Amino acid sequence: MFVSPTTTDLGAETRRADIHELNEVDPGTALRYPAGSLVLVAGLPGAGKSTLLDRVFGLRGDETRPVVSGGVLVIDSRQSRNRWARVLTPFPPRARTPLVHATHVWRIGRAVHAGHDVVAHTRGTWPHILRGFAWLARRRGGQMHLILIDVDPVTARAGQFSRGRIVTGRTFARHCRRWRPLIRQAQAGAVPPADGVTVLDRDAADRLEHIRFGPPARSGAER
Repeated sequence: MFVSPTTTDLGAETRRADIHELNEVDPGTALRYPAGSLVLVAGLPGAGKSTLLDRVFGLRGDETRPVVSGGVLVIDSRQSRNRWARVLTPFPPRARTPLVHATHVWRIGRAVHAGHDVVAHTRGTWPHILRGFAWLARRRGGQMHLILIDVDPVTARAGQFSRGRIVTGRTFARHCRRWRPLIRQAQAGAVPPADGVTVLDRDAADRLEHIRFGPPARSGAER
């Protein structure tokens, strides 16, 4: 597991690519980020992103809007899917996805623009989406960080079947092709344009109990 720039100890090697002074939080169970950050939880479809958000923030899975939990605005893609469920039910999944995804991205962008502490579910394998969110976060004086849940494709595929939401083989293969370079970047020390990245395997993700936000990051001259 590669970690930066959070304060945590989830039972694996910790390395840092960018250091910020952060308050100590429950070693072994928590990650902490500067106030005003956007934290994106990414992984292959079926990796357990929504499962992590459910456990850490108490989501039920039937919400239609972003949820405030402990002062953090939590945005899961299921919220947008549920929002449009009745309207889009007659249409095939391929026709629903663009509207659901656009709503989800718009909600994240609006929350970041408003200056909230945000934790959001993301596919994570679309570079242009990451660049856009990073630009918006910095424009508001914040940062963008990634939590990457790294599971093998077989495990992720099984997760899709267990949740009852299965992407096509072609779509899943495309995600897998984009995912491995992202993980290699993280293991090398950085994932531009993110300010920090944390890679969790399945066991480490299951042990994570808190995602918290502290004081704003210091400027480069003060580090």
